[in-house]
Amino acid sequence: MFSFVFSLFSIGTKHKKLVNSQIILTFALIMEFQAINIEEIGARIELTHFTAGEVTEYHAILHIAPRGEVFSGQLSRIQTAESHLMALPELSGAKTVFKRYFLSDATNQVPFIKENDPCTISYIQQPPLDGSKIAVWLYLQRGTDISNMNGSTVVSHNGYQHIWTMGLMNTTADTSYMQTWKTLFTYIDTLKLFNATLEANCIRTWFFVRDVDTQYNGLVKSRRECFMEQGLTPDTHYIASTGIGGTPADPKALVQLGSYAMTGFQPQQQRYLYALSHLNRTIEYGVTFERGTLMQYGDRNHIYISGTASINNKGEVIHVGDIVNQTYRMWENVEKLLEEGGMTYDDVMQIVVYLRDGADYQIVQKLFEEKFPHIPYVITLAPVCRPTWLIEMECVAVKTAKNDFPDF
Repeated sequence: MFSFVFSLFSIGTKHKKLVNSQIILTFALIMEFQAINIEEIGARIELTHFTAGEVTEYHAILHIAPRGEVFSGQLSRIQTAESHLMALPELSGAKTVFKRYFLSDATNQVPFIKENDPCTISYIQQPPLDGSKIAVWLYLQRGTDISNMNGSTVVSHNGYQHIWTMGLMNTTADTSYMQTWKTLFTYIDTLKLFNATLEANCIRTWFFVRDVDTQYNGLVKSRRECFMEQGLTPDTHYIASTGIGGTPADPKALVQLGSYAMTGFQPQQQRYLYALSHLNRTIEYGVTFERGTLMQYGDRNHIYISGTASINNKGEVIHVGDIVNQTYRMWENVEKLLEEGGMTYDDVMQIVVYLRDGADYQIVQKLFEEKFPHIPYVITLAPVCRPTWLIEMECVAVKTAKNDFPDF
């Protein structure tokens, strides 16, 4: 048994003020935030959950306080925090769709992680900058059928299949270009098992690149050529994505891919977000991803915001060398993308922040703590794809909606 300090806040989709959660829950149209501090093990759970129709979605980020201990001790504490999370009454019946471990030394730490959860899992070396060796992001659902097929987590409901696939990599090639090529075609073969294609069904990708300053160009070239072959062009569309520094656990791997795809939806349910007043099309500077993607269902909308930094609508880096103003511009860019999709920061369920320089952590942590006290987030050490970008963020948002499509 552990004693813990429990703080609960709820944010209504139409109200910015904090209100009693029991009152809001009667509307079933809200995103609720909880911060749970488990003092005896030095752990913190940040949890959002959203309910509309038959399905509840949860995003949780688990943090632990550094205590000058070896990795096994920190792993044990974060696993205890996860057990506590899963035992919460409001998560009764929920299952994990995917997990991402943010690690300080993936090569040496992954062998110690014994996972019993059948969901798809991503292990990546992007050290949490709070001084700990490990943090975890979990995405869970209740009200859907969740299974594991062909190495992917498959969520089935209302005729949709949501296919989450993490940790793909290839170590038979020795360049980032060829590793990206082979990894993408492995993923394309996986999609074929679901009668899906990269062009028609892939919603979101993550590319983690070892030594992004030297290896990213090979990834970009390979992805662009693969996409062209698969029918993804400037005249069609690309895929929401984050391409960021991150070290796979396998020392031979230069690139690691995670992805979310979906079958059973109509093309008009998907819309791409551009915010052209603030951002330009990525193809203008040679890369091939969408700034954000809106997915529409009968009972809710989802927005997946790609990795976004301090950039203007000419593709130029803004506020070079200034971490504070780069953070403000990044927030502004994301806000404009959310607005284009009919949402605000009140609808954001989780945020991942990537910093190039770990010495900027205290500044950035204070900024995020003040602006987003009720959104789970993690700040990691992960260089952005341009050396002059000091910070990047991505997020997922959800809001109730009435659309002429099947519910989520």
